[in-house]
Amino acid sequence: MLGLVKKIFGDTNERDVKRLMKTVDIINTLEPKFVELSDEQLQHKTVEFRERLEKGEDIDDILPEAFATVREASKRVLGKRHYDVQLVGGIALHEGRIAEMKTGEGKTLVGTLPVYLNALLGKGVHVVTVNDYLAQRDSAEMGQIYNFLGMTVGVNLSGMAHEEKQAAYACDITYGTNNEFGFDYLRDNMVLYKEQMVQRPLYFCIIDEVDSILVDEARTPLIISGQAQKSTELYYAADRFVKRLEAEEDFNVDIKVKAVSLTEKGVAKAEKAFGIENLYDHAHVTLNHHIVQALKANAIMRRDVDYVVTEDEVVIVDEFTGRLMAGRRYSDGLHQAIEAKEGIEVQNESMTLATITFQNYFRMYRKLGGMTGTAKTEEEEFKKIYGLEVLQVPTNRPNRRVDNPDIVYKSEAGKFKAVVEEIVKRHASNQPVLVGTVSIENSELLHEMLKRKGVPHKVLNAKYHAEEAEIISRAGEPGSVTIATNMAGRGTDIILGNGVSEIGGLHIIGTERHESRRIDNQLRGRAGRQGDPGSTQFYLSLGDELMKRFGADNVLAMMDRLGFDEDSPIESKMITRAIESAQKRVEGNNFDVRKVVLQYDDVMNQQREIIYKQRREILESENIKEIVLEMIKPVIERIVMAHCSDDIPENWELEEVAEYINSKLLDEGQLTKDELWGKEAEEIIEYIFNKVIEKYNAREEHIGVEMIREFEKVIVLRAVDSKWMDHIDAMDQLRQGIHLRAYGGTDPLREYQFEGFEMFNEMTASIQEEVATYIMKAQIETNQERQTVVDENQISTNGEPAEKRPVQRGEQIGRNDDCPCGSSKKYKHCHGQND
Repeated sequence: MLGLVKKIFGDTNERDVKRLMKTVDIINTLEPKFVELSDEQLQHKTVEFRERLEKGEDIDDILPEAFATVREASKRVLGKRHYDVQLVGGIALHEGRIAEMKTGEGKTLVGTLPVYLNALLGKGVHVVTVNDYLAQRDSAEMGQIYNFLGMTVGVNLSGMAHEEKQAAYACDITYGTNNEFGFDYLRDNMVLYKEQMVQRPLYFCIIDEVDSILVDEARTPLIISGQAQKSTELYYAADRFVKRLEAEEDFNVDIKVKAVSLTEKGVAKAEKAFGIENLYDHAHVTLNHHIVQALKANAIMRRDVDYVVTEDEVVIVDEFTGRLMAGRRYSDGLHQAIEAKEGIEVQNESMTLATITFQNYFRMYRKLGGMTGTAKTEEEEFKKIYGLEVLQVPTNRPNRRVDNPDIVYKSEAGKFKAVVEEIVKRHASNQPVLVGTVSIENSELLHEMLKRKGVPHKVLNAKYHAEEAEIISRAGEPGSVTIATNMAGRGTDIILGNGVSEIGGLHIIGTERHESRRIDNQLRGRAGRQGDPGSTQFYLSLGDELMKRFGADNVLAMMDRLGFDEDSPIESKMITRAIESAQKRVEGNNFDVRKVVLQYDDVMNQQREIIYKQRREILESENIKEIVLEMIKPVIERIVMAHCSDDIPENWELEEVAEYINSKLLDEGQLTKDELWGKEAEEIIEYIFNKVIEKYNAREEHIGVEMIREFEKVIVLRAVDSKWMDHIDAMDQLRQGIHLRAYGGTDPLREYQFEGFEMFNEMTASIQEEVATYIMKAQIETNQERQTVVDENQISTNGEPAEKRPVQRGEQIGRNDDCPCGSSKKYKHCHGQND
């Protein structure tokens, strides 16, 4: 059916490429003219383009000339000329799309075209990479082009000082990781002075390896937290207890959904062990939670697969890439339960101060583009969640790689034995081999097997990530054997050594299918770059996780009937198709899960946007008196309507209204019920509000305008920050338990939306009441200083130790203190102006 549609209407991707090639033709006709320009004339193009944009010319109008400028600059500075297909990719990125380009097609160089063009607007362009190494490498190399053309380039790395970050973001182009851009956004919405912000409004962003960041990590929220002082002994006690339990007898495990549950026998053992009558009593919620997490840690979480232990620290292993996720921690006490399981020091749980998902962070950019070698399989997700269409950019040279059908073995032992035999055979012919594994455990197993065979090889997994770029770049040399977890060394080209093309190029061996076709395609894409020869083969066993989940029992029964032994393989395109069909189903399930995560986070996101917008308004306003008054009036309205809603005014509780207003806003006896008698409810509100304004003005005159202006900000910021942080925790608790509502026949998401809205309104009312009370009642004798609601030294990002975050001297000095430079001026009027 799809083939018929394509015949009638033509292939959409093909039509798009043809359309963009018309622009490429224009760029190519400009090339001879640009070749004739001197360096100075070429560099002056940046000034010329900016002047034309200021006069009202559209950025699309100057695209051909801008691209021709970058191409010529790249030839002169790097000795690299953009291919026509790279120009196609560059236009797609500028249009806010994803350019799918195969490995080795020069995606990094492609990015220079739209980056330069959009940076001409002076709003800042962000280039996002998956790690600090790539951010530094690409900013240094591609930065030569931008610098030549008179543009500034910054790199935003973790652990950088505040001033360094501000300088990086002030540049025309800023490179960095997704984590660091997201954390900076959150930190900017926690600062006490607008001068402490580092980011400008988010304009245009290009994401390298966009599938890794927007799909694989979409469910991973960025979290800034502060330490919560809780006893860690309960984790050890729960761990000691569950280690004595017997599987199936005392507890059950559901591997598919990664869930554990105590049996009745297990519950009885828990009650006896901890000396309680009922484990499910509300008083024992914490204990129950600790036991369940200890069970998960012991029965589900696997060392050297889900996590590794290094230097008395539990470090999560990324299931998609095999990298160590330094600084990340499992939430909900699971990380602490694993620490107890491994017999290392349990770290305190933390309180969430700010959080956002990558999905919602990147949707804030006015324009978004991305590059990757594999995006088409996730096109529906990119389109529905981010509004991003995928353009498959043709390769510069025809693809010569051969993808062989999968080979299936009965057992894992048979599979790995065959893999090693194949490696030995190809190594003997001097052909380079790259082996992809799904876990560190399997890479270590192959390492031992090859060592016994005497085959020299390099192991590239999360344990050795510092050397990964160098190791992977040499994987194409004659006779080299490299074992790598799935996407280790991503972003690094494998260039074939001398004579390798003649013996078939790089051979890729996959030792297991991933649940996502895209990850398998990324491994395959390591071979056959830029028209090089190459080949790929996946070796599977019926013990592989994906095979077990989808019909391995049927295949196993068939192999037994046909008399297959451990070393006899099945090689069949039918099995390959069946596996890909299973992968499609898993991908669909995973997309549904990410969609649900986003639906829940959207509730929080709407609230976050409101709070952050109001917070920025407070920081950027010189005078927030009107904002404060707007917060005080609803406090009056609520108390009046609560006591004056009866249809019979004689029943109104005016005494209570007067008492509340006097205690919270005015002075004792300042308002009497007699003053309110005979007025309509709206008149009462206005009467009280006018008295409040009168007192406010008197306080302002008494205290001094400058002092009260700063005091207003101190009070509002403290109230907003403390209440918002409590609200984040409350919403998190609600989220964790909301799925139970489904048992009552209600939609958990609708319940979460409704209750989240109610909780937000309650938080807003709480903020208003606290601000109103302190503004109207607090005695001010000295200058007030803005303070964070948690100790700055106790703040961490996704589990990163707090002490790693540099404390800035500028954040320690009070705005109204004398400047430490000795000028006798206040800090805010001296060096604090640029802080």
